[in-house]
Amino acid sequence: MQDILTFIPLGGVGSVTRNMYVYQYQDQILLVDCGLGFADETMLGVDLLLPDITYLLKAVQNGKKIVGMLITHGHEDHMGALPFILPQLPDFPIFASPFTAALANGKLKEFGLNRQVQKVSFGDGQEVKIGAFAASFLRVTHSVPDTSHIVIKTPVGAIYHGSDYKFDLTPYDGQKTDFPRIAQAGREGVLALMTDCLGSERKGYTPSEEGLDLRFEEVMAATVGKCIITTYSSNINRLNQAIAAATRKHRKVCFIGRSLINTAETAKRMGLMHIPKAMEVRIDQLKHIKDQELLLLVAGSQGQENSAMTRIANGQHKEVKLTPRDTVIFSADTIPGNEVLVNELLDTIAKQGVKTYYSDITKEFHVSGHGSQQDMMLLLSLVHPKYVVPISGTYKHMVAYRDLARKQGYFDNTIFLGEAGQELLFSQQMARFGQRFPTKNVYVDEISGEEIESYVLRDRQKLSMEGIVVVMAEIDSSTGNLLELPEVVARGFSEGDTEELRRIVIKAVQNKFRVTTGRVTNWVFIRKMIGDICEKTIRDNLKREPLVLPVVIEV
Repeated sequence: MQDILTFIPLGGVGSVTRNMYVYQYQDQILLVDCGLGFADETMLGVDLLLPDITYLLKAVQNGKKIVGMLITHGHEDHMGALPFILPQLPDFPIFASPFTAALANGKLKEFGLNRQVQKVSFGDGQEVKIGAFAASFLRVTHSVPDTSHIVIKTPVGAIYHGSDYKFDLTPYDGQKTDFPRIAQAGREGVLALMTDCLGSERKGYTPSEEGLDLRFEEVMAATVGKCIITTYSSNINRLNQAIAAATRKHRKVCFIGRSLINTAETAKRMGLMHIPKAMEVRIDQLKHIKDQELLLLVAGSQGQENSAMTRIANGQHKEVKLTPRDTVIFSADTIPGNEVLVNELLDTIAKQGVKTYYSDITKEFHVSGHGSQQDMMLLLSLVHPKYVVPISGTYKHMVAYRDLARKQGYFDNTIFLGEAGQELLFSQQMARFGQRFPTKNVYVDEISGEEIESYVLRDRQKLSMEGIVVVMAEIDSSTGNLLELPEVVARGFSEGDTEELRRIVIKAVQNKFRVTTGRVTNWVFIRKMIGDICEKTIRDNLKREPLVLPVVIEV
C-alpha cells in the first residue's frame, strides 16, 4: 500500500485569518497553528471567528491521535484560538519559538488553562521529534519577533511550511532570515511548499523597516499636542522604533490597551524591548504631563469595537481625550475584512480636527510584514519544491501566486489552490486532491468564550434592521386555547405603527389560533404556531419582518 500524507487546511486558505493546518500520516495528526479571525460589521454581537475543528473531533473519536502542534509565530490569526480550541481536544505537546511560546503561554494563563507551549530555539539542525514527524524551526523576518518557517520531515517527504514572512535584509532588531538553512532544506529536497501568498499582487520586494523611526521623529517634532501611534500589539520592532524616536524628542511613553501592555511586558522580560523606567509612564500619570511631552502607543489599529483606539476616538476613554493639536499615526495596514471598521474609526478621528496619517495617504509610517512578488519567487527558488500550495490568503491572492509559480517553471498540475476542508494527498510520486470535508463558520463571544450559532446572528441582524415584537399569550394547558387576549410589546416601530401592530396581531392570534385537542404536551409547537401567525400577519399588513418572540404562559 502506498504511503500517503494528508494535508487539510481548517482555515487560512481562501481567507487571511483562522490559520490552522492538519498533517496526517496513517493514524497520527500533526497540527500547525491555531489562529482566530475577527468579526465584520454584519456579525452582530460576535467578537471572534474560530477554525472549524469538526474533522479533528471525529478523527479522535475514530482512533486517530493528535501527536502535537507547531506554532509559526505570535500573531492572533495564527495562535489566538488556542484558549478556545485546546479544551476541546485531548492533551498533546505544543512547540513554538521562544517569543511565540511566551505570548501563547501568557494567553493560556489569562484564560486559566493549565497548558504550556514548549519553546524551541533556532539552533542549527535542531529537530523536534513528534510521532512519525520531525520539525525544524527556521528564522524569517516578519512583523513580530521569532517568526518561523518550519521544515516538517514525514515518511513521505519533507514539507516546507512557509507561513507569514518577508525578506528584510536590514531588520530593526538585526535578526535576519536564515537563508543558509532555507537553501539547505531546498538542497535536501522538499516535496511541497506551503507558502504565504498575501502579498502576491505587489510587485518587487517588500521594503525594509529601516528608517521608520526617523519618520516618527519628524511627526513628533511637528506635533504640538499628543503624538499617538497605533499598530499591531505584537510588532515589537515598530514599537521600539517609536520609543527610539520619542527618546530623541524627549517625550514620555505610555502603553494603552490590554493586548499592547501584555505584549510589551513580555518583550521587556525577554530583553526584546528596552525603555528607561523614567521614560515610561502609567496611564493614571498622564494628567500630570503636558500633551506635547507625550507619545501614546495605543492598541486597536483595526478599529476593533472595544479597543483602546476606538474608545479614545469616540470620547469614551476616561484618561485620554483627543484635541485638534494631536496627531494620530496608523502604523499598520488594514487586514482584509476590517476595511469598514477602520474607515469608520478614521472618520471619527477626522471629524475632531485631528491630523491623521494612514496607509491610503502615505506609505511612510508602515511597511508590510508580508513579502511581495520578488520575495515569494526568491523563496520558491531557494526551496525548489516538487509541489506548491499557496496559503494564508484569499482566493485572488492564491491565483496571483499561481501566476508567479508559472513564471518559475511550475505547471498547473503541480500548483494546488484549495479551500478550507479540502483534502490534499501526497505520496513520493504524486499529489492530488482528495475528498472535501464540510466546514462552517464558528462564532465566539470573546467575553463568555461561548460559541454562537449562525441562527443567532440572523436574529441579531433582523433585530437591528426590523425591530422586535414580543407576543405574550396565556394558554389553558388542558385545552390549548387562549385564556385572555395576548399582550404585544414592540420596539423599533413608530407610535402609529405600534398601535396598528398591536391591533392586527391580537386579532390574528384570536381568530387563527385554534388548538382544541385536549391537554397540551407539545408547547414548542404552540409557541411556533403563535410566532408563525404573527410573522405572516405583520409581513402581509405592515411589510415588515421584525424578530418575533412568542412567550407562552402555561395556565
